[in-house]
Amino acid sequence: MAIIESTGKAGQKPPKEVLKRIRAAAKYPINLEAAPELSPEALREFAHLAAERNRQKKRQVVTLRLIPDCLSKYKALGKGYTGIMADVLNYVANNPEMLSKVR
Repeated sequence: MAIIESTGKAGQKPPKEVLKRIRAAAKYPINLEAAPELSPEALREFAHLAAERNRQKKRQVVTLRLIPDCLSKYKALGKGYTGIMADVLNYVANNPEMLSKVR
């Protein structure tokens, strides 16, 4: 069994070499006998972690008024530009030194 790791930006397609390795790995059968049995407590913990992750990933719809020039620059990035806007806002909100530069 192999672990395939790759990093990229939101909306970016994986490199062809990574896709090739994933397709090759997908041809191997999954051996469930090698996986350990999970206790009911472990299953509950996984369910709790999954629910928490889903709550954190959920995005809220908002209305935002932008300067037309700013919006056109984001739209020029193509499909998925709203996700990029959300990532930029999240980055700035989580880096106080960036907020101090704006004020």
